[in-house]
Amino acid sequence: MGRRRAIVLALVQLLMVAHVVQWWLSGHTTTPIEPSESMEFVKRGVINAGLIFFTIALLSTLVFGRWFCGWGCHLVMLQDLCSWMMKKIGIRPRPFRSRVLAYVPLMLALYMFVWPGVYRFALAPLLGTTEQLPTWQVQAHLTTPDFLSTFAGVGVAIPFLLVCGFATVYFLGAKGFCTYGCPYGGFFAPIDRLSPARIRVTDACEHCGHCTAVCTSNVRVHEEVRDYGMVVDSGCMKCLDCVSVCPNDALYFGFGVPSLAASPRIDKPAVRQYDLSWGEELLCAAVFAAMFFIFRGLYSLVPMLFAVGITGCGTFVIWKAWRLLGDRDSRFHGFQLRRGGRLTRAGGMWLVMTAVLVALSLHSALVQYHAWAGLRLAGEIQTSTDEGLRGPVSFDAVTQLKLQIAGAHLQKADSWQAGGIGLLSDVDIPITRARLSLLTGHWAECEQQLRRGIRLGGATDILCRDLARVMLNHRPVEDAITQLTESLKQHPEFDQTRAALIVVLQSLGRVDEAQRVRDARPTH
Repeated sequence: MGRRRAIVLALVQLLMVAHVVQWWLSGHTTTPIEPSESMEFVKRGVINAGLIFFTIALLSTLVFGRWFCGWGCHLVMLQDLCSWMMKKIGIRPRPFRSRVLAYVPLMLALYMFVWPGVYRFALAPLLGTTEQLPTWQVQAHLTTPDFLSTFAGVGVAIPFLLVCGFATVYFLGAKGFCTYGCPYGGFFAPIDRLSPARIRVTDACEHCGHCTAVCTSNVRVHEEVRDYGMVVDSGCMKCLDCVSVCPNDALYFGFGVPSLAASPRIDKPAVRQYDLSWGEELLCAAVFAAMFFIFRGLYSLVPMLFAVGITGCGTFVIWKAWRLLGDRDSRFHGFQLRRGGRLTRAGGMWLVMTAVLVALSLHSALVQYHAWAGLRLAGEIQTSTDEGLRGPVSFDAVTQLKLQIAGAHLQKADSWQAGGIGLLSDVDIPITRARLSLLTGHWAECEQQLRRGIRLGGATDILCRDLARVMLNHRPVEDAITQLTESLKQHPEFDQTRAALIVVLQSLGRVDEAQRVRDARPTH
């Protein structure tokens, strides 16, 4: 069935491309048909195309089992393509089997789609923080002019596909990201156990193992159909490869008792084998949690699912290094890492790679700490930007100390090019540093940081307006006018920037110019 499934998944890709092209040509389209968009309903009561799509996928899973992952997911197509390419060059990814880490998708799903509701309706009223949350009101939002606003840029998307495609397959096995990182699978898997649709077996089965050999979902099909008369593993994605290769046509996709109610047909069913002892399970869980919190949101570039992919691969690398130091013999794919108790060159390279990974993780943790500490302290200073623009603000001794400490932390968290320890620049850092400089009356520093923020994160209406207002405090007025004019040339839709330019021109008595700027406002 691999060829047929590849065609179906390719058509899914073409539909996605068509959706983007339709938006690009018309400027308006349906909201992204992406399950993560469902979070907007939990957070704000918004019904969008993503919510409708995800609901249909979950309901269909209740009937047909976990079919969507195998036949409709673009990331599954990427992993299958990566696995196919690796096999072509002689690499056969071996599944990494962990008891504890298999629960990561479910925890991510609960965090994304359940926790916001629990916090809003149960915890926030107790903590008195309800007013800080966005208003929750059921409303339809099925179309949008800004289709790509919730998607990462190319600079993040390409590394994401490389890590969550090639790297997860190479280190964790076929469907590695599905097994240890996909939050949608965190819901599909338990619902699959309630579904009456399963891969089932007839008496013609001779337990030859062809089905297990071709399964790309890492299911031991021949054992499960022998023991239960069906596949009970919720990792089964109904790819039907096992059905198509059975030499006796003993396997079929049919309806009957769900796996949740299945009982063994033999006295001693096969016991699932795992790669980790319980001590190693706990160690890997701790490593996974630490790396996830370190890399998630790093430099404001690493989204949650990307962090999960990095973390899953990193956890495997560290675990393998741990085993490498203790095992007498160790292999990974075609590489002999340790032979007869002696470390090989490949094993030495693995340890070097692990050391680099650990060093990078510790460095990233330090950057994250300084960014968190600086942004937290800066957030405690409630003085508004407008007040700062009127001149240096007088603070009490405690607030002045907070300003100093926050500035020091943010300086550390900034990129090495800006005098910090970071490898890259985080767009939130210069914007916050600009605000602190504004409050202390350091106009030139504030302007510099605002320009960095615009360069890193792109121009916004408020940033362009505030940049000109800062320039008015320490530069000739014509410089500010030039800045506002150039911003409007590039972004004529910026209403606040336009209003600021009109005010400046009117204050100089240049009424006609102000009127021309006003008349140039684009109609919506």
